[in-house]
Amino acid sequence: MCQPPLPRGRRDPAEEGCQVSAAPLTTAAGNPLLQDWDAPFGLPPFDALRAEHFRPAFEAAMAVHRGELAAIGAQAEPASFDNTVAAFDRSGRLLARIGSVFYNLTASNTTPELQAVQREMAAPLAAHDNAVYMDMALFARLDALYEGRAALGLAPEQLRLLERLHLDFVRAGAKLEPAAQQRYAEVMEQLAALTTQFAQNVLHDEAAFRLELHGEADLAGLPDFVRAAARQAAADRGIDGHVVTLSRSLVVPFLTYSQRRDLREAAWRAWTSRGEHAGEHDNRDIARAILRLRREQAALHGKGSYADYALADTMAGNQAAVRGLLDEVWPRALDAVARERQALEEVKAAAGVPGSIEAWDWRFWAEKVRQQRYAVDDAEVKPYFALDNVVAAAFDCANRLFGISFTPRAELPVYHPDVRAYEVRDAAGQAIGVFLQDNFARPSKRSGAWMSPLRWQSRNAPGGGVELPVILNNNNFAKGEPGRPTLLAMDDVRTLFHEFGHGLHGLLSSVDYERLSGTQVLRDFVELPSQLFEHWALEPEVLARHARHVDTGAPIPDDLVQRMKAARRFNQGYETVRYCASAIVDMAVHALPDAEPPADLCAFEAELMAAQGLPAAVGMNHRLVHFQHLFSSSSYAAGYYVYLWAEVLDADGYDAFVEAGSPFDRKTAEALRRHIYGAGNSVEPGAAYAAFRGRAPTVRPLLEKRGLIAEPA
Repeated sequence: MCQPPLPRGRRDPAEEGCQVSAAPLTTAAGNPLLQDWDAPFGLPPFDALRAEHFRPAFEAAMAVHRGELAAIGAQAEPASFDNTVAAFDRSGRLLARIGSVFYNLTASNTTPELQAVQREMAAPLAAHDNAVYMDMALFARLDALYEGRAALGLAPEQLRLLERLHLDFVRAGAKLEPAAQQRYAEVMEQLAALTTQFAQNVLHDEAAFRLELHGEADLAGLPDFVRAAARQAAADRGIDGHVVTLSRSLVVPFLTYSQRRDLREAAWRAWTSRGEHAGEHDNRDIARAILRLRREQAALHGKGSYADYALADTMAGNQAAVRGLLDEVWPRALDAVARERQALEEVKAAAGVPGSIEAWDWRFWAEKVRQQRYAVDDAEVKPYFALDNVVAAAFDCANRLFGISFTPRAELPVYHPDVRAYEVRDAAGQAIGVFLQDNFARPSKRSGAWMSPLRWQSRNAPGGGVELPVILNNNNFAKGEPGRPTLLAMDDVRTLFHEFGHGLHGLLSSVDYERLSGTQVLRDFVELPSQLFEHWALEPEVLARHARHVDTGAPIPDDLVQRMKAARRFNQGYETVRYCASAIVDMAVHALPDAEPPADLCAFEAELMAAQGLPAAVGMNHRLVHFQHLFSSSSYAAGYYVYLWAEVLDADGYDAFVEAGSPFDRKTAEALRRHIYGAGNSVEPGAAYAAFRGRAPTVRPLLEKRGLIAEPA
């Protein structure tokens, strides 16, 4: 899960994650969050931070920000780009600095004390954001510049910044009548509190579950790498034995290999029912309340549904465009699933196992088919993908494509021993940023995988000068046993490359203004750089260099590579249906015109999927009750389709390298860096893609990539 940050001032509680001490704060003057950070690259003093530091730091930073904005709005001089637009872009840096640390800490290794601060500050921070974007003196200056922008003689990036900031203000309510503004502010504050609670409830259910395995009977079918991960998960929880958690990197292999159907069912039910348990952590009413408020938010903007409001600022633009893409893929995926199910039934029948295939059976029998048809087994593949080697492969690809290098800096401050810090330099040896990578699952870390900034790149820093980006990647891999390397499944390899693609989008940003930096692009463009980078994970040149056996150091055999490539499209119908099902539910629930959401969201979801023909044995990637993309922030609300939208771009875009004859063609890579990874939001995304590719994208490469074009009879 990769979630782009909101515009300056609009903090996203979904982009979070440091375990901090609960020791008492002595004096506000000693608050390290409000002092100069003298670590290299201006990194935070993580070891000095405590939960009690954050509220006074937030309050002080909000006061500073209000003073900066008041000064901009009260100027006697007429509004100009420099004294209003560029000045606004420079404002709020102290608040942004504190907020980025806080939200990164609360996701990656949270504590009850941090969670309490998170709940306590959700509404005040939302109120501050409302005050920023409804500052009428400031907006009057910005609006005057916007209306006269054609005569200002602005450079393209300056014009883009003015237009984006003006839209930020308008979408945040700046043009509403005073009474509507007041209600809009109340809605946003309530949403901030509810989305925070939703995310904390999901984390609670994930951290609370553990399936203990006792004896060889419970371990039947599990290969050594799954047993090792379950032993480490048990050790992390102070248990002697084996434990299955709801970390995707552990529960999916368990569902794939365990011969104990009853235990597979128990794990599957726990995984799919997160957020659906009666009591204080029940997300059903919280999700309904969020939907109700979002519908009101859209109505205040004159929109018929929240989907209409959300899609107005996307490449898709409207519901019809999104549904057109989903309608193109969904029936093809259902056909592919039917073919896949037939293969599963045949293998199951040959094994003499009666009964129907249920949702907790699909991965198990799919693995049997994969082994029979393609002779590919994760137990054979994983020893060639030790975590350190995969990281080295990602770094090597970045170097060969973009000329950048990653140097470990163990002395740099980090918030957890698992975090690795790297200094990033360009081909000339000049530092261009810092990259932090936090790869392992733990009970205090939210599920999924994401990129987030500790600082954006810009050339508009207060006082002048350049701010280098500090970018963080979080994954949730099951840690290997002490003294043994962590081995990755191919899904994990792709996840690491995916998040690293987001990281490169932040690190390679080369813009003047922070609001346009890195991944702060339209939501259905943000997944292009990440999904595009996944293509290099299985390039033969990359595998030949980095896929080495963890014990012998031998390169991965060509025969195994060919079998992996042949199996690449296997089970893609299943994966595509699961993804599209969640995207369809997301769009449907946010497109409802009614002020009151369905009384039973789980029933709404089930009825919609039945009408769409979703096979029960396939299921969905995310159900509404734990769908953090939608309900832990607004980033992907009415927007889960973006991964498929971006896949059209990435499949078509990677063909540029195929057509050039090399995955590392220098001219193509230079164009990719300039127009996609480096441009941030300084260029309209459709124009940016066309500048890279020389034309608009086509959908056929996506259908071929997923194997959704049936072979001729």
